[in-house]
Amino acid sequence: MADNPNVRGDGDRKRINVDQDHEVRYWTGKLGVSADELRQAVRNVGPMAEAVEQHLRGRSAKGGIGA
Repeated sequence: MADNPNVRGDGDRKRINVDQDHEVRYWTGKLGVSADELRQAVRNVGPMAEAVEQHLRGRSAKGGIGA
């Protein structure tokens, strides 16, 4: 089923769908990265927002700095 930007729930806040322009705009603004950087991060660690944010901050998504 296609993502409906008017329907927001918990799952929508936890995942980044780089195939949806409105999500790319939201997440690039929130994370302060380009669309290409966002897409690369999602390719590297998957679509979960927390993992993407940690990856972009230079930490491992599995345990933080030094894990």
